[in-house]
Amino acid sequence: EPLENGFIYSNIVELSLLPVIGTVNSKAANKIKLRTEEEKLEALKISKSFLAMLVGLIDGDGYIAITKTPKDYIRIDLVISLDLRDLDLLNYIHSVLKVGRINKYPKLNLVKLTISRTDLQTILFPLFIYHNLYFLTETRRAQYDKVLFILQSNLKKYSNLPGEFLVYNNLPVTASGYSELDFFKNWTVGFTMTEGSFLMKNNKDICFSLKQRTHELLFEAFRILFDTKVKINNFDGYSQFMVSSIKDIQTVVNFFSFSDLHPLVGYKLTQYEVWLNQIQEHPRYKNINLP
Repeated sequence: EPLENGFIYSNIVELSLLPVIGTVNSKAANKIKLRTEEEKLEALKISKSFLAMLVGLIDGDGYIAITKTPKDYIRIDLVISLDLRDLDLLNYIHSVLKVGRINKYPKLNLVKLTISRTDLQTILFPLFIYHNLYFLTETRRAQYDKVLFILQSNLKKYSNLPGEFLVYNNLPVTASGYSELDFFKNWTVGFTMTEGSFLMKNNKDICFSLKQRTHELLFEAFRILFDTKVKINNFDGYSQFMVSSIKDIQTVVNFFSFSDLHPLVGYKLTQYEVWLNQIQEHPRYKNINLP
């Protein structure tokens, strides 16, 4: 398991089961009471299925920002930025994690959940490590590795950042390497909430689609997960997985409704429910077993 290499645990302060990553800035430590054991035990009650879903959602529409303050210090935030219609989804995540702040930007039609460095060090990233969860897109994985390195090395100044960073989590080298990860299904639920679409095309085909920047192996893994021979469409820097046959749509319904995974939440759940109604009323798809 990549995360169990010696380095990542070498300079983590052992505090109950959720070790802090690196050293918490003294100002932050004064400002926040360092997480009590009780709070950490509460955090450990957060289900792995929820956290895997969250990792997929962040791989879809989140980012880990590493920025420079005016005095050359390193600022770290994890940001999930969604359409304003997904305020309920961010409120739900916030209510479970109990960290971060939500800001609404009505003029931009955006809502953001921002989790600060200290909360990442003391709660969120320790939870990911504890459950052996990590990001599966190249971009997010590189951001995560960079942040883990900064926290582990206790780097303070932005100008001291190295050009290269240690890799903490090697991504799988085959499509089945992704699909066999124990958290891949719940990860896919979260990824669907930001990069998925349940739709009826103009020609009345019922479709399910996942689309993001090109990532061939990851998208091949969706073919394995949804047990289909449909080819992945790679074009203009994007990969797209799309299915519409009766057999494939039944597999998708089974996945999201009958698999005991973390449920869809927020706008994507609403879209899914409308889609299920479209299936029910569709002459071609009407025999599909629905919830």
